[in-house]
Amino acid sequence: MNQNITNISTPDTQPRLDSLVYIVGAGPGDPDLLTVKAHKLLARADVILFADSLIPAEILDICRSDAEIIRTANKTLEEIVPLMEKAVRSQKSVVRLHSGDPSLYSAIHEQIQLLVQADIPFEIIPGISAFQAAAANLKVELTVPNLVQSIILTRISGRTGVPETEELASLAAHQASLCLYLSARHVQNAQAKLLAHYPPHTQVAICFRVGWPDEKIRVVPLTEMANCTHEEKLLRTTLYIISPALSPISSRSCLYHPEHNHLFRASHQ
Repeated sequence: MNQNITNISTPDTQPRLDSLVYIVGAGPGDPDLLTVKAHKLLARADVILFADSLIPAEILDICRSDAEIIRTANKTLEEIVPLMEKAVRSQKSVVRLHSGDPSLYSAIHEQIQLLVQADIPFEIIPGISAFQAAAANLKVELTVPNLVQSIILTRISGRTGVPETEELASLAAHQASLCLYLSARHVQNAQAKLLAHYPPHTQVAICFRVGWPDEKIRVVPLTEMANCTHEEKLLRTTLYIISPALSPISSRSCLYHPEHNHLFRASHQ
């Protein structure tokens, strides 16, 4: 009698990954918001280097029990890159785990330069950014027809400078949905620059540790942005979303309108 046998692979029996560095976005904090690809890489990698001050330890529960876990919050780039290089030279697969999405405020640019110089192959795996998770929790769309159609991701100038052409005052002039990262320590200054262009009643979502168990999201008028930040004692991992889309509005796009026709649907006129 013939039997059909299904081979179900587990992380410990799957083939090892290629010997290279996978720069992986861990998302905003919630392990369930990891991409499927990020989950698979974590489950199979030999070595995982992660910024333990920004990424919940629960995400590491996905990793193999024999994987080498290296915390990097107390390390410099000059210490981190040689660890990745050594592992790859030893024919090991490496996951360099960053919070959010690697393309945004992740400091991967300088890591990439050193990996290229050392001839170490790498891939980048995108992740969900905090502004996306925050908008989902707020149950809003940040691009509402006839109201706001642009999203600006930026920060105010601090220890890391901002090019003069990207100063907050000039970006605020667009009155777009503006997502302000890494700016809680300079919130008073940021509020003043924003008030020069946005109406005082513009709603601001103050989002602290989005995706973590202790997440806080407060929605206040722009005039209360600094006061609320100080009252909640927020300094790190705080994102501000300043947007007309946060106010109750009535608008709709053409896409699903009965009078709108396109390639896949004729007009219902």
